[in-house]
Amino acid sequence: MKQTFIYLMAALPFAFAGCVGQLEKQEYLQLADATWNAVYEHYSVSGTPLLRETYPFDEGHKATYLDNEEQMNQKNPYSYLWPYSGSLSAVTALYEASGDERYLNLLEEKVLPGLREYYDTRREPAAYASYISSAPLSDRFYDDNVWLGLDFTDLYLLTKEQAYLDNALEIWKFIESGTDTVLGGGIYWCEQRKISKNTCSNAPGAVYALKLYEATGDTAYMQQGTRLYEWTKTTLQDKSDYLYFDNKNLNGHIGRAKFAYNSGQMMQAAALLYKCTGNAAYLTDAQQIAKSAYGFFFHDFKPSHDVESFRLLNEGNVWFTGIMLRGFVELYGQDGDATYMDAFRANLDYAWEHMRDASTGLFNSDWSGAKQDDSKWLLTQFAMVEMYARMAAVKE
Repeated sequence: MKQTFIYLMAALPFAFAGCVGQLEKQEYLQLADATWNAVYEHYSVSGTPLLRETYPFDEGHKATYLDNEEQMNQKNPYSYLWPYSGSLSAVTALYEASGDERYLNLLEEKVLPGLREYYDTRREPAAYASYISSAPLSDRFYDDNVWLGLDFTDLYLLTKEQAYLDNALEIWKFIESGTDTVLGGGIYWCEQRKISKNTCSNAPGAVYALKLYEATGDTAYMQQGTRLYEWTKTTLQDKSDYLYFDNKNLNGHIGRAKFAYNSGQMMQAAALLYKCTGNAAYLTDAQQIAKSAYGFFFHDFKPSHDVESFRLLNEGNVWFTGIMLRGFVELYGQDGDATYMDAFRANLDYAWEHMRDASTGLFNSDWSGAKQDDSKWLLTQFAMVEMYARMAAVKE
């Protein structure tokens, strides 16, 4: 494998001589594996399965994504749950792409022992907290837990190991505890601050329920997934372009920011609903979101005179982009339109040469390669692992 990877590293620049999007599936898998190895080389903490949140490690790093100033300002030696959860998504995608038992071993020996450090049984229902359970109590986010539940469901669908489904069903109980009839339904964002219902908990919540339906055959999950989808569409979709706003608070105010993962998860939910029901309206929903997302989250890019122009992903949260890719992959599985898969291949091919720091094997957040990050976020790296692995798994 090492010799193969070195050869691939040497050969890659030639892929960009005329156009992008030329790598083979096995090559994408090798890139995903190499990035996984780089993560554990640079973010591991000796004597523990936990990981740092940044490289180089900065003990003063603030997790600005938390809705808790006190918790945000704490100096923490380990990653918060959200970045760490990327390890579960990444290793699941690696296994899906390869079927290699080595990744299940990594899951059991590295990822799950670390994940258990975040498991909180002091509050009911049990769920994963935003920071390790040996520290003072931290907030618990419904969306953090949804992402984990999705991965455990996918692992069950891939392996049929009951333990993974049991994990997914247990997490779902926590998600259900975050629902009520305020604002007509929907899932809150944070258990300790029930002040808004966000697309980032409801859209993947719909995907989660629909995958549980696929895993169990229980139509109750199908009904829950459909309700979450319809609530999110009614409450948070921008009808002018089919994309999704971020949240609605209990005062009725709409947070109008549009993030790639929100629209991507509604795209995936719509494609899954079409798969489950055959109702063409859902396919139309997914295709409308995809078309607008391609216009909104990409832009025209001409890298150099000897490389063809293509649609480059906008700079921003790379993990959001990785979650959006899930939606495009799901849609491609239903309509076979390769336009968006080709666009992602072009970006991922270009990223290896231009977005990545060759000395560490870690990625910056600017897809053009023009800007370098002083601090590289853990979740960015796991998102790149997942995206390369998903390209390896896409069925032509």
